[in-house]
Parts: sequence; C-alpha cells; structure tokens
Amino acid sequence: MAEPSKAHLREYETIFLVKPDLTDDGVDRIKDRVRTIVSRDGGKVLRFTVLGKKRTLYPVAKQARAIYVHAHYLGGTGMVAEVERNLRNFDEVTRFLSVKLAEDVDPETRPVLEDVRMAGDVDERTPGAAVGPGLPGVPATSAVREGVPAALLADDEEPAEEA
Repeated sequence: MAEPSKAHLREYETIFLVKPDLTDDGVDRIKDRVRTIVSRDGGKVLRFTVLGKKRTLYPVAKQARAIYVHAHYLGGTGMVAEVERNLRNFDEVTRFLSVKLAEDVDPETRPVLEDVRMAGDVDERTPGAAVGPGLPGVPATSAVREGVPAALLADDEEPAEEA
C-alpha cells in the first residue's frame, strides 16, 4: 500500500511598512494578526523581524520614515491573498510586498526561529546642528579635505600637508 504523502507548503516572505508613530504594542498587534491568519490556514510562521524605523526612498503616505517589518512563513496558495487582505484593512500599514521563495517545502524541515527586533537607523542630524551650504546633514565645521585645490577652500581653511 502506498504511504500517504505529507503536505508540502510554499515558502513566502512579506515585507510591510507601518506608520512611524506607531508604538511597539501596535506593531505587535499587527504581527499577532498575521501570525493568527497563517496558523489558522494551516501554515507555519518561521520568523518576524522588525527592522525598525528607517528613512524611505520617497514619502509613503506623506511620511518620510516608516517601520519595516519582515514576515517569513510557510503556507498554502491562498494564504498570501488572505494576509494581504488583512494588511490592507489596517490603517497603520502603508505598503506591503509578498514574494514566493520556494515552491515545495516540507514544514518539518524548517525550524521556527525567535522573532528579532532591530533598532533601525539613527537620525543623522541633531536638532539645531549647523548644516554646510548645499550639503544637507553635513556639519559646517567639517575636517579639511585632502586633494582639494587651495582655491576651492574657504579663506579660513588651510590645505592639508602632504607627507
């Protein structure tokens, strides 16, 4: 008699952006909702990674920064549509993208990993810091640059001596 085949699932990852003013409890609420959907539909959440608050390339939902969250999970074919439908219902989630990583994965071979929370990037400029002309984020008191012709240096700067 033939042995019944094990259920093989697909491996997915979803990255979604959350509004930057959301608290850690709000992010955890969204993670728990995704975790509930995946486990309810017979899937397996492998890991959530909160990458922290980062600057976006362009403003998303009129915000220059967002909290990045990465979900790595196993599931059936219709699970991604259900996860994305629920993410669309959250006002705090501004963007999401899901990608299929592998087609035929045995859930027993993939261990569940501990969730990770990263700090994100630190704001480069401190409030009230002087900014160089035409160089946003660069302090006006920068070190003397080597290899710059003396004619281009400001009057109070001396050219670097060559060794």
